[in-house]
Amino acid sequence: MAKLDLQGVTKSFGDNPVCRGIDLTVDEGEMVCLIGASGSGKSTLLRCINLLEPIDDGRILLDGVDISEPGLNPQPIRARIGIVFQSFNLFPHMTAAENVMLAPRRVLGKSRDVLEAPVKALFERFDLGQRMHHYPDQLSGGQQQRVAIIRALAMQPEIMLFDEITSALDPELVGEVLDVLRQLRAEGMTMILATHEMAFARELADKVCFLDAGRILEEGPPETLFSDPREARTRAFLKRVL
Repeated sequence: MAKLDLQGVTKSFGDNPVCRGIDLTVDEGEMVCLIGASGSGKSTLLRCINLLEPIDDGRILLDGVDISEPGLNPQPIRARIGIVFQSFNLFPHMTAAENVMLAPRRVLGKSRDVLEAPVKALFERFDLGQRMHHYPDQLSGGQQQRVAIIRALAMQPEIMLFDEITSALDPELVGEVLDVLRQLRAEGMTMILATHEMAFARELADKVCFLDAGRILEEGPPETLFSDPREARTRAFLKRVL
């Protein structure tokens, strides 16, 4: 059984269809990269998976259970599916550690004492042990993005979604964030990334999906999709970005 299974997912904003019947299967431990031009539906699709946006039609199955049913409490699902955005969204009046502890304390009801050791371990795992008690404005963009990833991991999710998490960073900081993703990949985390980092997708993705106008126009292993794309639209996009 697939870890995550999207069946005919549609989403519109007013008269603007953004996702047009998307089918996508993600297996346990798989890394799937979503590529495509801005406005192709990548970010909205991730927000639908995390239940930040209700879908109009179709189904989203997590371990075979439909999580997209209207009226379902989204909080337990969001604890299982973490999401990280391109803007770090850290609270400026809280230290990095306080930012990370906030959701586990409020959503999971864990105490600061219980969280201290695992949160410290997360910071050290991603080379931020010395920055735990710094405020966001004392951290570089790359460090802030790593804190945002740690914040999502502190909820112990089963799936991680990443929405263009390197696009707001200076080029020299992109590598340190991608190294975090490499580490998560090696540890077997199930991940879906919307990304413009084509070399990274080619190196590490199990599957790459090219989105165009709200549809997955083409998908396949990176060596096939990048080297021998089937669709003319995919070829035109890759020629432009590569």
